[in-house]
Amino acid sequence: MTPTYSTTGRQLRIFVPPPAESLPPAPPLHPDPPIYRDLMRAWADRGRTLPGHHDPEWVRLAAPTVRPGAFSAPRDPRGDGR
Repeated sequence: MTPTYSTTGRQLRIFVPPPAESLPPAPPLHPDPPIYRDLMRAWADRGRTLPGHHDPEWVRLAAPTVRPGAFSAPRDPRGDGR
C-alpha cells in the first residue's frame, strides 16, 4: 500500500522525557559559603531586605492605594445621548 502523504516535508518532533527513575539523582545542595552567611546576618541586623524572605515594606509600598468603592462617579442620566 502506498502512503497518501509526503514524508519529505517538515516533520513534527515531540519531546518525551525519560522516566523519572532513569534520571541520575540531583547533586546535593551545598550550604552558602561563610561570607554569604555573614553578609545575610549583617543585612538582617541592619533591618535590610533579605533574598527569599518576606518583606513587609515592599508589601506596603506595592499595595493598591485605591480601595474598591473609594471613588464614585455621577451616573449618566438615561436618554442624554451619551
